[in-house]
Amino acid sequence: MADHADLGEQAHVSRPTPGMLSLAERVRHGGNAPEASPLHVPASVYTDPAHWAREKAALFDRLPQVLCPSALLPTPDMAVPHDGTGRPLLITRDGSGKAHVFLNVCRHRGTRLVEGCEAARAKRLVCPYHAWTFASDGRLLALPRPETFPGIDKAAYGLVELPSLEAGGMIWFGPIESADFGDAAVVGEDFAAIGLDAMHLYARRTHSVASNWKLIMDAFLESYHVLRLHAGTIGPFFKDGVSAGDRIGPHQRSLVGRAADMEGLDLTQWAALRSIGTLTYQLFPACVIVVSPDYINVMTIMPQAHDRTLVEDFMLIPEPPTTEKAEKHWRKSWDLLDGGVFAGEDFRAAELGQQGLSTGAVPELTLGSLEAGIARFHEICAEEMAKAG
Repeated sequence: MADHADLGEQAHVSRPTPGMLSLAERVRHGGNAPEASPLHVPASVYTDPAHWAREKAALFDRLPQVLCPSALLPTPDMAVPHDGTGRPLLITRDGSGKAHVFLNVCRHRGTRLVEGCEAARAKRLVCPYHAWTFASDGRLLALPRPETFPGIDKAAYGLVELPSLEAGGMIWFGPIESADFGDAAVVGEDFAAIGLDAMHLYARRTHSVASNWKLIMDAFLESYHVLRLHAGTIGPFFKDGVSAGDRIGPHQRSLVGRAADMEGLDLTQWAALRSIGTLTYQLFPACVIVVSPDYINVMTIMPQAHDRTLVEDFMLIPEPPTTEKAEKHWRKSWDLLDGGVFAGEDFRAAELGQQGLSTGAVPELTLGSLEAGIARFHEICAEEMAKAG
């Protein structure tokens, strides 16, 4: 946490973006203005399978989504299968370093091309059925007994590629050809300033959570719970914290910090801004990035049903640990956040919320001024669903 901020400064000397500095100034002056009255969200948006079906069609089958941090594929000629979106995807980095997102399907007979879920060096991708061989850029390189396919044009049998964008150290994909990555590129400017694109992947883990995906997003859209739910873990680091938030298109960005700690600091220096607070990004529809003082957690949230969600958590650090002391430090941070705070507290609270809301006892959720980010998130969901028709 904050007492290790110097570790996060070693590999990065960039400056905050104007939007990040604006949030800091708002924290300095007391944070977001309180809402005039409590806000409300219908419980049915978490519990109704038909509502989830509409969300899937309007949001997850249409909008760009984060798949992983760039650090998952740190070198050329790598590939990693990805099944969390309901499609068999294959993320690759080709020989020139460009990221791609393909369907993980051989163009011969439709066999799954790469098995497993781990990232691996893969200059050539060989189908386990008939050994058709593809390059990491998707080209069909070779096939056994080519004379049995007279006149075949190998250029027409490359892997099926989906729209994608790599920006600021994050890899996005678009489920449809017309996917608009404009706002993702803007958010990428913040991530480039943070130095996310140069960080090392320390660990990753996938959690299965028995809750609606929005209950998980909600936990990272408000600070009301932090001192209570996290009282025994990270809560003390946020005592007397002041919150400020804004939007970048459908995405939200927030900063929790202490105005008193800003005295005498030059917040145009990234290390100074990072030392006084925690930045959190809620990338629509379902990704959360938490920028702690010395490491970053990226959580991709992948709904499977109205009441079940997969969350893949990636922990990024400035550089690979080279000493036993460094390894111990990062392992302690990983165990605290991924195993304790997220799985044991945030995700568990989401599961308990799903259980309670499913009874019908609470027809609508009442939100206070510290939970205004949740209300904005649901407004954005409604806006994007309306665009889909």
